[in-house]
Amino acid sequence: MEERNVFLWGKAAVCTACGAFTAAFGWLGWLIAAWAACMALDWLSGSAAAASRGQWSSAAARAGIWHKAGMLVVVLVSALTDAVLGMAAANLPGLKLPFDGVVLPVVLVWYIFTELGSIAENAAAMGAPVPGCLVKILAEGKEKMEK
Repeated sequence: MEERNVFLWGKAAVCTACGAFTAAFGWLGWLIAAWAACMALDWLSGSAAAASRGQWSSAAARAGIWHKAGMLVVVLVSALTDAVLGMAAANLPGLKLPFDGVVLPVVLVWYIFTELGSIAENAAAMGAPVPGCLVKILAEGKEKMEK
């Protein structure tokens, strides 16, 4: 009986944490969390794929980290772009347009599709079979985000 209570307390704690995160950051927070998780998984799976081929190098790993740092800069620029556009839309005389921010979510979704495609490629490089439909869906998602 006590083991069940631990399980219930654990579920309650996870639900509380997720609810608090959603209340604080909304859907955009979850999008950022998904992007961060995809970046980490891409770096780890890329390192594993290189290691499985005997091609892992610290220089390549550092290059991957710099690549991720550049992505972070682009996401920050997107967030600042949304903030500036929001201020302009709210404060320019005679212009009362509602603006909730669109640049950051579009950039995040594009990066997520890019990272997911790279993760699938890394899995294939490690020898895992990757369904063609998954590769197609990820490629089409990225392509749609670029238009």
